[in-house]
Amino acid sequence: MRDVIRIAGLALAIVALSAIGFAQSKIDLTGSWLFTVETSAGSGTPTISLKQDGDKVTGHYSGQLGEADLTGALKGQELVFEFTVDVQGMPLKCTYTGNVENKDSMKGTVNIAGLANGTFTAKRQ
Repeated sequence: MRDVIRIAGLALAIVALSAIGFAQSKIDLTGSWLFTVETSAGSGTPTISLKQDGDKVTGHYSGQLGEADLTGALKGQELVFEFTVDVQGMPLKCTYTGNVENKDSMKGTVNIAGLANGTFTAKRQ
């Protein structure tokens, strides 16, 4: 009986680890994304292009704050990326932190230079 329980437990662990590995390997953020951003300073709908190479993410922000290249990382399902825009001579560092929900959507939080905090949702275009 003990052996049956041990084998069943081992089989369950293998299935769970395989499912986790499969889910993580399926995430590829490369492409164009339409973001909906709501902050204490207002809202916007920037387009962000992303290119993923392993866990490294690069891309380009184009929106209400202007244009900027971005860098970041994907660890598991958590994405973090940053860029700096120049608004009326003042550099503003923007940080997006979120979770990939599936291959075509994500959501999370945004911080604009500590001046405005908010949330975002994004859909692949």
